[in-house]
Amino acid sequence: MNQLSTEKRAQIVAALVEGCSIRSTVRMTGASKNTIAKLLVQLGAACSEYLNKTLVNLPCKRIQVDEIWSFVGCKQKNVTKEKAEVAICGDVWTWVAIDADTKLVCGWLVGQRDAGCATEFIQDVAGRLSNRVQLSSDGLKVYLNAVIDAFADEVDYAQVVKYFGNTLEGQKRYSPAVCNGQEKIIRMGDPDPKHISTSYIERQNLTMRMQMRRFTRLTNAFSKKIENHVAALALHYMHYNFVRIHQTLRVAPAMAAGLTDHLWTIENLIEILG
Repeated sequence: MNQLSTEKRAQIVAALVEGCSIRSTVRMTGASKNTIAKLLVQLGAACSEYLNKTLVNLPCKRIQVDEIWSFVGCKQKNVTKEKAEVAICGDVWTWVAIDADTKLVCGWLVGQRDAGCATEFIQDVAGRLSNRVQLSSDGLKVYLNAVIDAFADEVDYAQVVKYFGNTLEGQKRYSPAVCNGQEKIIRMGDPDPKHISTSYIERQNLTMRMQMRRFTRLTNAFSKKIENHVAALALHYMHYNFVRIHQTLRVAPAMAAGLTDHLWTIENLIEILG
């Protein structure tokens, strides 16, 4: 890793955050596959540590949360006992929280789609906030107890419950089910009905699928190791918060949230490696 210049590192990172796969980054930059993977893991760890220290005492007013599916190694139906004994594989869910005003991704967790991960995720998000917020989520049942455990009664919480119809047989593989309607259900406190929504976090999920090659459906670019998967997520959120200009805000989310007074470059991002 020491032989890579800052310029070469910047080329590699720029390719990765724009949705290139490891192998295409090899072809574009001339760096080896192992070198790129090692840089990804090291930089991802540095990004995770930086964000963990920086995303604190956030004065957010409206938070939206959601979870997005991916997999590591193979899909869950193909996980065998032998594979599971060697490494983590199968379905992996990323829990994500976004500030609806500044579009700052203020928390995330990689794990399973269960009550334990929901509780850990919501508690982490709650610990990063400096005031009472309005919280919106989808209709996943495990959210309610997780929110109660994390916030007690110091939150205005509502769920957006969507109702889906059946997908035509030939379209199941490629098309999501048709949404036939939705209902906004107030669970705690006094949330403003106008701001009960998961639109921004769902748009962030689309950004993830577009900007991280390993999240692209129906390809062989999926993560082969959980360590690389987590590192790619940390790098993505660091780039999204500090480097990438949000088209609506005209600044990076971290600038809108007051976490930095300037737009970062890829070189600035690499500097956190030390």
